[in-house]
Amino acid sequence: MAERDDQDWRTVAAPERPGRVATPRSPNSLMSQSRMIESPHGAPARSSPSGFSLRHVAGLLRDAVPPMHPGGRPIVAGVAAAAALVTAVTGRGALAGALTTAATAAFFRNPRRVRPPLTGVVLSAADGTVATVSDVPPPAELDLPRAPAPRVSVFLSVLDVHVQRIPVDGRVLDVAYRPGAFLSADLDKASEENERNALLLETADGVRIGVVQIAGLIARRIVCDVAPGAEVAAGETYGLIRFGSRVDVYLPAGSRVTVAPGQRTIGGETVLAHLPGGR
Repeated sequence: MAERDDQDWRTVAAPERPGRVATPRSPNSLMSQSRMIESPHGAPARSSPSGFSLRHVAGLLRDAVPPMHPGGRPIVAGVAAAAALVTAVTGRGALAGALTTAATAAFFRNPRRVRPPLTGVVLSAADGTVATVSDVPPPAELDLPRAPAPRVSVFLSVLDVHVQRIPVDGRVLDVAYRPGAFLSADLDKASEENERNALLLETADGVRIGVVQIAGLIARRIVCDVAPGAEVAAGETYGLIRFGSRVDVYLPAGSRVTVAPGQRTIGGETVLAHLPGGR
């Protein structure tokens, strides 16, 4: 009877199927099981301890390759079509065509920018090099006081990002296009003689600022995507100048300019000036 009771106890304590021996699970096996997740299709998938995944790699590639401004898509498509046609007809030039298409796409890149957490400042409207900082009367189409006021001119080479960005938070009061010549954009007289598009902005405090897109020696097309009455934010993309250009920012009298000729600027990030009353 004692032997039978002992057998019954063993049966209750180890309810394993015949032929199998119960073995304790190690901590490592439990951790491995905790890493198992359900995939969208219901099949288990194991996450990598290093965090590596195709989705992560795709995200890194998206961050490294900036998007293209919509204004450049027709041109890139045209270059790609022409390159494909040449290759189809001649049987050569595939590599050269691909490189030309890639270079054209890079010209119209629109990288992500992060505005500085500052108030009372004017940000650069373009990537490039400060060409001049001077006090001059603004162009008549800006409808600003004709007295000399600070102007910061930024020259864009063909290697720079050619999208333009809003320099301050505010509202668009006016947009005025003026046809003109196509002198080299680094010349001072280009501000008055070249084809240009002027944007008049007003901040919530009533401060008015002018931004002028100026076509250069190679540029033949100015794109402006905003209209009078639009509410805009500093750092937003608003326009594009194709193939070499210049952007002038006209500041109110009393502004403290914080850049100098020869300095590199980053559109939507570099502070050009502090407005009157600002720090």
